[in-house]
Amino acid sequence: MCTAATYKTKDHYFGRNLDLEYSYHETVTVTPRNYPFEFRKAGKTESHYAMIGMAFVQGYPLYYDAVNEKGLGMAGLNFPGNADYKEEQEGKINVSPFEFIPFILGQCADLKEARVLLEKINLVKINFSEQLPLSPLHWMISDREGSLVVESIKDGLKIYENPTGVMTNNPCFDMQLFNLNNYMSLSTEPPANSFSDKLNLTAYSRGMGGMGLPGDLSSASRFVKAAFTRMNSLSADTEEASISQFFHILGSVYQQRGLVHMGKGEYEITIYSSCCNTDKGIYYYTTYENSQITAVDMHREDLDGKELINYPLVTGQQINWQN
Repeated sequence: MCTAATYKTKDHYFGRNLDLEYSYHETVTVTPRNYPFEFRKAGKTESHYAMIGMAFVQGYPLYYDAVNEKGLGMAGLNFPGNADYKEEQEGKINVSPFEFIPFILGQCADLKEARVLLEKINLVKINFSEQLPLSPLHWMISDREGSLVVESIKDGLKIYENPTGVMTNNPCFDMQLFNLNNYMSLSTEPPANSFSDKLNLTAYSRGMGGMGLPGDLSSASRFVKAAFTRMNSLSADTEEASISQFFHILGSVYQQRGLVHMGKGEYEITIYSSCCNTDKGIYYYTTYENSQITAVDMHREDLDGKELINYPLVTGQQINWQN
């Protein structure tokens, strides 16, 4: 499963954990403005906004998450059992889920423009190939002013405002939001005794205001934990402090090898964590075996080019020796 989040200090940051039991050898991929996108049913685009993100490249960037040069970010997360893609519809722009991220980020500069375009879209069940069928996904789209969640379910395309700035997986987003009502008593402050005035109950440890905060790795629990962490996070507004805090937010729901058994000796882990400064176009990431932050700056590339630019992930642990 996965977790996506936003964070804002002086700049705006957008990223995610990718939790899987295996890697597709994804790369940090920059798509310049003149790379031609040929959409299966929505025509061909010769020119668009440049974007950077994590993608599995098969002659075409299959983005997991990306941010465009205008500061709009988008991530697709697993949504099994609920995602429902449709047949083609007349009067709609028919877009396959595998091309949804570049379709939105290629032409929308912000959430306002994304909202308008989303009203015209129908997500159709067209596989990338026989070897790469569609994954059941839903998406978070964010800029520095807010966040949306988009879900194509049996009832149609649902677009939710996202006041928490986080997203995980199942259940549907409206149910995730409602579930937060069960945790309204959580606090960053020490608890007061409301159990009984006949008992002398005291806080015997720091952090007891957060008692009841979920600690398991289920998607519903990760949503609560990430939302509480993100919405109460504080940091200085420097780049170093901001990205450090962002990775700590994602670290609160990080998946360690051995805790989620997928069968046949395979375990789900956090393959990578990403944090993109959407204002500067700098994509930061860590991997499961490499906790040192690596960065790729899209503006150091030729954004008027026509060819994809790929950077393989640095996966081996990097250690800074001090003696």
